[in-house]
Amino acid sequence: MDDTRTAQRATGTGNAKPGPVTTPAMSTGSTDKVMIDVEGLDFHYGPSKALHGVTLKIPERKVTAFIGPSGCGKSTLLRCFNRMNDLIDHAEVTAGLIRIQETDINDPAVDVIELRRRVGMVFQKSNPFPKSIYENIAYGLRISGIRDKRVIDETVERSLQGAALWDEVKDRLHTSALGLSGGQQQRLCIARAVAVQPEVILMDEPCSALDPIATAKVEDLICTLTDRFTIVIVTHNMQQAARVSDMTAFFYLGRLIEFDRTDKLFSNPSQKQTEDYISGRFG
Repeated sequence: MDDTRTAQRATGTGNAKPGPVTTPAMSTGSTDKVMIDVEGLDFHYGPSKALHGVTLKIPERKVTAFIGPSGCGKSTLLRCFNRMNDLIDHAEVTAGLIRIQETDINDPAVDVIELRRRVGMVFQKSNPFPKSIYENIAYGLRISGIRDKRVIDETVERSLQGAALWDEVKDRLHTSALGLSGGQQQRLCIARAVAVQPEVILMDEPCSALDPIATAKVEDLICTLTDRFTIVIVTHNMQQAARVSDMTAFFYLGRLIEFDRTDKLFSNPSQKQTEDYISGRFG
């Protein structure tokens, strides 16, 4: 993780006005490999257009944050990456491409179940299964065809350790996950996602329902996971984006306004509209 995740509030005057999108070459300006490549993406909910020609390249094994006011398309784009929008009537990609490691994920030949194994998701509200802590982790492994109890036991322990939860729950693995605190439940959901070894983990406002202490633990966890996973997080908390992300994308009214290194975007944004948003002038 970069050491430059400290945001400075931008200054300036004037009202937010639409501006052209600014993206650095190859997303990071470096030789980072691209995990998710979005080109000219349009998305509709029925007649309503939610995304307008979004193009960006999300680097591998980095944290990328999506920020912007409510209704700007952040979560819609996030759900495109594992085709969760397929579950919504009349919601569809109407133009453009999304490639994950060169695979067009909207190709009819793509196995959506396998895609969702490769691209895990952690939701805004923690959603542990009404099962034991152990079974919350083991369930996904069994669905993936793993039956060896020794392998499952080792994976459960490793996943809970990776989620900084093992020491808190190791003596009650077979009690209900619903008895955990909100912060523990969210870390359990992250452990559940990690257990099946995805390539990408999507997080939609994962800390919005948590207190500051639980939020800090989840943020620490996010920072430890990038040596193994590509993480994309939607957040309304700009301080959180500054703390945990390497790259930040700012959206407004379904358009990508600016995408750059987090330290650059927060301290010296290229677009006046970005500056106005992060300095609190609108949003």
